[in-house]
Amino acid sequence: MAQLWNILLYHPLVNALVFLAKYTGDLGWSIIWLTIGLRLIMTPLVIPSLKSGKKMAELAPELEKLKKEFKDNKQGLVTAQAELYKKHGLNPAAGCLPQIVQIAVLIALFNAFNTVLKPNGTDLVTNLNPLLYSSNQLPQDFALSTKFYNWDLAKPDTFSWPGLPVALPGILLVATAVVQFFSSKMMMPQAKKQEKLAEKTAGTTDDMMAATQQQMLYMFPVMTLIFGYTFPTGLVIYWLVFSLVSSVQQYTVSGWGGLRPWLIRAGLLKS
Repeated sequence: MAQLWNILLYHPLVNALVFLAKYTGDLGWSIIWLTIGLRLIMTPLVIPSLKSGKKMAELAPELEKLKKEFKDNKQGLVTAQAELYKKHGLNPAAGCLPQIVQIAVLIALFNAFNTVLKPNGTDLVTNLNPLLYSSNQLPQDFALSTKFYNWDLAKPDTFSWPGLPVALPGILLVATAVVQFFSSKMMMPQAKKQEKLAEKTAGTTDDMMAATQQQMLYMFPVMTLIFGYTFPTGLVIYWLVFSLVSSVQQYTVSGWGGLRPWLIRAGLLKS
């Protein structure tokens, strides 16, 4: 299993990051370009999942009719729902796959960044070359700066405030949580519909979709502040860019969604 993990995720990500760093000369921008590329690669997984959530909301009236029709026949309801989903080409569990893939990529990137960011000078080459493909080997005098504008990519994105005993989350970390929250708000209308519908019958397949969407509303922003507090800034930049691209993809499927009332009140959209 460990060998498969290395072949499919860890080694390719280390090689991609080193390749971009060699030819751009800037590790920060290399992380940004790598992130955009990863998100584009994952688009075939992400977009169908977002569309599936929207279709589930559109099927709410039909699902409610089935619940009334089979209120005393739980097995019949499960079968009828499965047939409805099949008719419309839906898989209620499909929304979990992109999240699982995203978490797997995040873990692999965390390992890759630790490998690239922490060593310096000769130690960097010694640590990296055994992981790199033959065409991507580093010369012995290769040096890589971890500076990106005012940030050190190898250190957490935090800052100290006089009088406070602990450091506070930095601007990149806070921006990432905010972007993820706004993206979650876009999903809120359809998530609310699914939650209300699922409450009427426990133990059915639509409960899984409703629970997944409800968790996504707040889980990622909170996780960002908790776990990102100790992450190197390079990983936070990945997370921020990934979240921005995710928000754009969410908008193409659901529009402004739950953000629309906020934007109207702020005068940024017309009612």
